[in-house]
Amino acid sequence: MGNMKYDTIIFDLDGTLLNTLDDLCDSTNYALKSNNLPERTYEEIRTFVGNGILRMITLAVPNGADNPKFEKVFEDFKAHYSKNCENKTKPYEGTEALVHALSEKGFKLAIVSNKIDSAVKQLRDKYFADVDVAIGETSGMAKKPAPDMVIHAIDLLGASKVNTVYIGDSEVDIETARNSSLDCISVGWGFRTEAELKASGARKVHFTCDEVYNELVSIG
Repeated sequence: MGNMKYDTIIFDLDGTLLNTLDDLCDSTNYALKSNNLPERTYEEIRTFVGNGILRMITLAVPNGADNPKFEKVFEDFKAHYSKNCENKTKPYEGTEALVHALSEKGFKLAIVSNKIDSAVKQLRDKYFADVDVAIGETSGMAKKPAPDMVIHAIDLLGASKVNTVYIGDSEVDIETARNSSLDCISVGWGFRTEAELKASGARKVHFTCDEVYNELVSIG
C-alpha cells in the first residue's frame, strides 16, 4: 500500500457517499403537509440533516417536540421514507469508484451513520459492497458525534485508531472524529458548505473523489 499512515477508513453515509437529500426532503414535506404544517425548503432541510431523523424532524416541525402533532409527523415521515428512501437517492459522482479503488488497495473500510441500521446495511449492499462493516443507529449505542459506533466499527475491522481516518461532510463528522481521536477528511460536495465546514474546524475541504483518493494513497 502506498500510504503507511492509514490502513482503515470510516465513511459517513448521507452527504458523503450518498446524496439522500431529495428523498429526505420529499418525505419530510409529505409528513408536514399531511399534518397541515408548513413545508420546508430544500435549503432549510439541508441544514437540518446530520444528527439523525429525530433531530431533523424536530427542527422541521414548528416548536419541535413541543408541537402536539410532532409524534404523528415523525411516524408519518418514517412510514413514507421507508417506502421512498431510494426514489432519488444515489451515490455522489465517483464515490462508488473511490470505495472500490480503496478496497483494491487493501484498506479496511466501514460506514458509520446516524441513519437507521437496517437502511445503512441495505444501502451498503446495493452501492458499496466492498465495505466490510456498516453500522447505523440502534437502540443500544449512542449516535454520532459520540464515538461509540466508530469505536465499534474499528473493533469489528480488527483495526487500530492510530491508523484510521474518518471521512465526512458535516460538523457532526468533524466532532465525531475529534471525540474518537481520529484524523478527519472533510468533503465539500455534501450537505454543508466549505465555509460551514471551516467554521467547524475542518483543516481542508476536498471537492472531488480523486482529491480524497490522492490524499489517502500518497501520504507516507
